[in-house]
Amino acid sequence: MKAQPDYSIYLVTDDGCLQGRALIDCVREALDGGVTLVQYRAKTASSAEMYDEALQLKALCDSFKVPLIINDRLDIAMAVGAAGVHLGQDDLPCAAARKILGEGYIIGVSAHNPAEAKAALQSGADYLGCGAVFGTATKADVQKLGTDGLAAICKAKGLPVVGIGGVTADNYREVRAAGADGAAIVSGILAQPDIRATVRAIAKISQEFAK
Repeated sequence: MKAQPDYSIYLVTDDGCLQGRALIDCVREALDGGVTLVQYRAKTASSAEMYDEALQLKALCDSFKVPLIINDRLDIAMAVGAAGVHLGQDDLPCAAARKILGEGYIIGVSAHNPAEAKAALQSGADYLGCGAVFGTATKADVQKLGTDGLAAICKAKGLPVVGIGGVTADNYREVRAAGADGAAIVSGILAQPDIRATVRAIAKISQEFAK
């Protein structure tokens, strides 16, 4: 069985949060601050652009010994040797992705309620991304799950759970207190003026929940 990574501080990239800064520089700061997992998400990039950027991020993440997950794109994940992929409810089903990728890759699945979480578990997912916990500016069509909804999924999970949606340094503790193994954070890290200091503040809170 593959080893599960540390999901505690899970950075999800979004070019819209960078405020003119280069993605690679922002991710480097985040990794230096203590991010434990990086998901590369680039909704508007071409395949060629994604491949080039994912290659750069893979090398950077490797230098920090942090796994890189690719959002949606199995082909990009395989091409750059990423640790795995993250799939939404409208993406290729987890079981089908597993047939393509094999057992060596990590596959995460988004779940917005207990039923979707149970289906992801049965389909062979390695972890769940559950939200939106606090609402989100990056995905307007996602309904708010809330910390109570997150806690309900965590109680019956059977898999590592990562809370996502509006998570910041100010509410990160609430996500972990609900039982999540970590939080996926987008603007709460990448839109901050001092990315490194922000992640270090989150990492300090994370230590309270270290097993």
